[in-house]
Amino acid sequence: MKLYYFDGSTTCRPIVTLAAEAGVPLDLQPVNLLTGEHMAPDYTARNPNQLVPLLEDGDFRLTEGSAILKYIAEIAGSPAYPADPRARAKVNAQMDWFNTGFYREWGYGVVYPKVMDYTAFPDANVQQAVTDRCITNAARLLGILNDHMLTDAAPYLGGMEPNLADFLGVSYVTIGEMVGFDFSRYPRVQRWIAAMKARPSWPQAHAGFEAWRDSILAQRAA
Repeated sequence: MKLYYFDGSTTCRPIVTLAAEAGVPLDLQPVNLLTGEHMAPDYTARNPNQLVPLLEDGDFRLTEGSAILKYIAEIAGSPAYPADPRARAKVNAQMDWFNTGFYREWGYGVVYPKVMDYTAFPDANVQQAVTDRCITNAARLLGILNDHMLTDAAPYLGGMEPNLADFLGVSYVTIGEMVGFDFSRYPRVQRWIAAMKARPSWPQAHAGFEAWRDSILAQRAA
């Protein structure tokens, strides 16, 4: 299987992590978003959305990170995506929670406008108003993650072992590190992030993101 991806991408990191843990080899095909490779005709022919990730498995193509995660888990028979209908529905609900309201408020409202100028509104006053609202909303959602979705009984959303929502969600939450967000108000979230970072798959899948994060923080500190 080929994965067209950008190293460090929030939506690509979960896929590389899961594949490493599930023992699914991926032929990684870099797509440089910074130079516009995702808008080139040959890539657009593969994915008219001009986005990453894109999975090719023979003549089968699949876009959308959540769908790709589920497909790889099915292929591998991974316990991270349980077969029991109710257990699977719970994982789906957790993934949808991260993918919709949380990512909108946290990623596009709080983090990305500070690190990728093109995602911000041209009017600084408008952007500040949006950011202020999204910070409030994201704080409420992080509280839900900390107080209701995570528990003290197990380190992961999936219990003693991570499920697909753990792989997806931790990539979304940790983008806050690019703006130096302090997670100390959310101790279960902190513990969850630490548990995911301790997994052997983390260095391979997240090195690009961490290098990007460290570069941004160094620029902000200069």
